[in-house]
Amino acid sequence: MSLLFLTMSLILSPTIIKEVVEEFHALKTKESEVVFIKKYTLNSQSSILGYVCAIEMKQAQYSYNPISKIKIFKQTKEKLDLLIQLNPSNVHLRYVRLLLQETSPAILGYDINIEEDKIFLSKILDISDDSDYLDLYIYKNTSL
Repeated sequence: MSLLFLTMSLILSPTIIKEVVEEFHALKTKESEVVFIKKYTLNSQSSILGYVCAIEMKQAQYSYNPISKIKIFKQTKEKLDLLIQLNPSNVHLRYVRLLLQETSPAILGYDINIEEDKIFLSKILDISDDSDYLDLYIYKNTSL
């Protein structure tokens, strides 16, 4: 039974991540973002957790306390950096980090990996693979 579950998980995985990416980009309200976080926060796929990190980081904007904003930002940044450290060739994690670094206020100094991620993603954009659906989002939402 567990072999069947594993096989089905591997087969469905690309479809699931594609749906998560679409859902991520369709989020428009704080409430929908909270639902997204609750829905996916316990997921074991690093790609999905990267999108959760992005929305968690965005939640900092809703805090009135500057110290809370910075705390949320730092904690989420550390989670995302750890995910990338453990999965350095994950295109979704690199995309999320580039997106966050390019849109974060300069005062936060969160821009150290921009060139590294742009080089990585540029190479991915040049090949045909199972993440081609992400190419449009990369072009639309980053400086690539």
